[in-house]
Amino acid sequence: MTIKQQQHFSFTSNDDFEKNACNYIITAANESIQRKDTFSLVLCGGRTPKNIFTKLKTENTDWSKWNIFFGDERCLPENDDDRNSSMVKKNFLNSVPIPKNQIFFIKAELGNIIAANQYNSLLENKDDFDLVLLGFGEDGHTASLFPGHYWDNSKHAVAIYDAPKQPKERVSMTASRLSRADKILFLISGSNKQDAFKRWNDKNDLPVSQITAKNELLIYSFGIS
Repeated sequence: MTIKQQQHFSFTSNDDFEKNACNYIITAANESIQRKDTFSLVLCGGRTPKNIFTKLKTENTDWSKWNIFFGDERCLPENDDDRNSSMVKKNFLNSVPIPKNQIFFIKAELGNIIAANQYNSLLENKDDFDLVLLGFGEDGHTASLFPGHYWDNSKHAVAIYDAPKQPKERVSMTASRLSRADKILFLISGSNKQDAFKRWNDKNDLPVSQITAKNELLIYSFGIS
């Protein structure tokens, strides 16, 4: 990846961070819909994007053209509050008219092996993404790809075992599949991630370092520099 393709924007307020992220997503969506009549978006979980999703649902766009995917999921019961899907439904999906058959949940309640195999098969028949949203953990993980773990990058989605955070079992898209995107936007908030972010900038061997994009990779942050 060239330097021109990767840019970091550090915001001085959380509100600016969230508003700019929302604007970037909706602009990418509307440009994609205008260009090719469809938009594919990979969502991330965690606390950081919650308010961004809440802002996003009030924007003007043709929701019928959106296709939603998930970068990872935790192996918990279907409606567990700690699932990424539950957070996204509550803050976003339940309030917008995206057709149900264009929302592709990871069925992690079936266990990480079955769910990973199902999502891998699904993604085999899907084109590259228009935009991927990714978070960043204080240990340098992204999606459910953790430092010191290894996965088969020839696959689209894999089962995750022994995650350092609960729940231990998860499903994640691989770095190679996440990188099959026109644009990638990292959403990073919290000063507790400063050290890991420095390691990333110093080209340390973190999972996040394996993520690239076909056109543009942006980092939006609040609380780190």
